[in-house]
Amino acid sequence: MVGVPSGYVWPLGKRREVLGLVAKGHSIPRVASWTGVSARVIHRWRHHFWGMEIARGRTGGARTPARAGRPRGVGHRLTLEDRNEIQRGLDAGWSQVAIAKRIGRSASTISREIRRHRGSDGDYNALVADAQALQKARRPKPFALVANPELCRVIAGWMDDGWSPKLIAQVLRRDHPNDRSRQVSHETIYRALYVQSRGQLRKDLYKQLSTSRAARKPRNRVQRRGTFTDVLRISQRPPGVAERAVPGHWEGDLILGSAGRSAIGTLVERHTRFTILLHLPTDHTAPTVATAMIKAMGQLPAHLRRSLTWDRGTEVAGYHHIQLQLQMPLYFADPHSPWQRGSNEYTNRLLRHWFTKGTDLSAWTPRQLQRIQDTLNDRPRPTLELQTPAQRLRALLTQAA
Repeated sequence: MVGVPSGYVWPLGKRREVLGLVAKGHSIPRVASWTGVSARVIHRWRHHFWGMEIARGRTGGARTPARAGRPRGVGHRLTLEDRNEIQRGLDAGWSQVAIAKRIGRSASTISREIRRHRGSDGDYNALVADAQALQKARRPKPFALVANPELCRVIAGWMDDGWSPKLIAQVLRRDHPNDRSRQVSHETIYRALYVQSRGQLRKDLYKQLSTSRAARKPRNRVQRRGTFTDVLRISQRPPGVAERAVPGHWEGDLILGSAGRSAIGTLVERHTRFTILLHLPTDHTAPTVATAMIKAMGQLPAHLRRSLTWDRGTEVAGYHHIQLQLQMPLYFADPHSPWQRGSNEYTNRLLRHWFTKGTDLSAWTPRQLQRIQDTLNDRPRPTLELQTPAQRLRALLTQAA
C-alpha cells in the first residue's frame, strides 16, 4: 500500500477495526479502500481467524446490535454484547473468572469461548468471534469434505497406503494445528466412506480399511486353536512385560490365506511396535515356522530377544527348538484370548490392507514382504506419540552401540 513503509506493524485497534468490517460481511477490496490497509494484509489477518466465513457483503457476518439484545441466562448463546465485554475484560487484564461474573456466565463458558475464537496471534476480536459463532450455528451444516477436494486427495492417498481414519485425523491435527480447514475427525472420514453424499472420497475407498466392509456392522469372531500342555503360560511372564517398559518382548501369530493353505508369519515388538514378517512360501508347519523365526530373530541383539508370546497354534509345536536356538522363553496365551496379544492382533489387522482375506499368500516374494514391512514400520503410531516403530527401534540400537 502506498504510504505504508515495508515491515510496518499495524496497531491492534486498526486490525480489530478491519476484521470487524470483514466480519460484518463487507468485501475485502471495499474494506481495503475504506481503511487504507492492503487487501493482501487483510487476507493474512483473516487467515489467523480460520473459522470466519466472508459473506462478500450479502449474507452472514456479525449479528446487528438489534439481534444482540437477547436475554441472558443458562441455555442461551453468548451475544455480541457478551463478547464485547469479554474483549474489554481481556484488554484490561481481567481473569476469566472476573469476566464470567461481570456478564453472568460460568467461567468454563468464557474459557471455551476464548479458546474457540482466539486468533493464532492470541488476540480475541468480539466481532470476528460473533461471526464465527453464527456461521457454526447455521443448519444444515456443510459437510467438511464436500468443498475440499484437495483434503480428499490427501486422505485417499494415505488410505491407499493402509492408514486408518483415526491415524489420518491425528496426523492432520499434528501437521496443521492452526488450520482447521486442514483438519477432519475420523468419524467424518467414516461417514464420507459409508454415505457417499457426504463427501468426495472415492466410492471404493472403503476397501482400504482393515475390515474392507461396505457397511458398518458389528461382528463377533471365535478363535479355535490347538491345545498345549507343559508349556510356559502367559501368566508366568515377568510383570514388566505387560507394562511395555522394557524392550525385547515380542508377540507372534500367522496371517492365513485362502482355506488356510498359505500363511505369513508376523512378529511384533511390544515396546516399539516394530513388525517383522516371516516368509512361508511352501507351508506353515512347525519346522518351517521355527526355521523362519530363528533366521529372522537371530539377527537381533540379545537385549531385544527377551521373550515371545504366541497363541496355541500347532505351527509352534517346535517351541523347545525355538527357545534353545534363540535363548529366549516362549510363552503361550490362554485359549480363545486374542486380546492377550493385543499388539500382534492390531498389527495383523493393519496388514490385511495388503494380505486380503481369501487370497493365496504364498505368492508374495521376500522382497515384497520386506517392502510392506518397511512401509508399516515407517507409519506414525498414536501410541508412540506419532513417532514410527522404525525410529523407536533405531534409537534402541543406537543406545546399545
